[in-house]
Amino acid sequence: MSVRVCVDSPPLAGLSGTGVSVAVVDSGANPDNPHVGRVAGGVGIELSGAPSADWVDRLGHGTAVFAAIQEKAPQAELYAVRVFRRQLATSVRALAGALDWAAEQGAGLVNMSLGTPREEQAARLAAALERLAAAGGVVVAAVRSEGQRWWPGTLPAALGVVADPDCPRGCVDIRTTQSGRRFVAASPYPRPIPGVPVERNLKGTSFAVANATGLVARALEGFSGRIDRKAVLDRLGSRNQVLDTPPVPQFRACSGSKPSPHSRP
Repeated sequence: MSVRVCVDSPPLAGLSGTGVSVAVVDSGANPDNPHVGRVAGGVGIELSGAPSADWVDRLGHGTAVFAAIQEKAPQAELYAVRVFRRQLATSVRALAGALDWAAEQGAGLVNMSLGTPREEQAARLAAALERLAAAGGVVVAAVRSEGQRWWPGTLPAALGVVADPDCPRGCVDIRTTQSGRRFVAASPYPRPIPGVPVERNLKGTSFAVANATGLVARALEGFSGRIDRKAVLDRLGSRNQVLDTPPVPQFRACSGSKPSPHSRP
């Protein structure tokens, strides 16, 4: 069974993410980009995990992710957390530092349009997710990309996302594996750029994660309970269209999309 949730259908219609705090862990954000509205604040996290005041995006990836989230939750409080500086690669220390910063800020959601297929990094990331959970936050991240399991999205505390090009940009599908674990499928396409064909724009699992985060932020408007993975999925999946699809045997790989950024030790 799959449940489809769309921005223009109950319970999301008319919502805008008001009161929801989102930390966007990526290459930062460009506040001068026309697709980016207000930036609530930000921080740069160096490879060592140390914070800096520089959160401005110089690569463009984080700005596109930021815009995709803000498109669906325009009134959410979005924070730019820069872990990529000159290339789309960072360290596990930087990711842990970013999660700890988000926890300190009280972020309910942390968008991580990134990850690593290196399972040896899982324990350190799991500890950071536990600290975030203790502060009342949850990570939204890719659970599988290019046929590989990814961390931190694979971790039990994370809300896992896969890319599905057949999913409309304004919707997500909540799917269930045969083992009973729920995950989210979303469109791999970012916010359109006028005059630029879809096939020439950026695409990939990164933007599936961002599209999912935007809808989750919208769904959490007015939510007064504790934010965790189960609460998010329950809130997102209430009173929506049930699709006649069987449980999938495993998390789907995103087909036809570019890989998202990896992390390094």
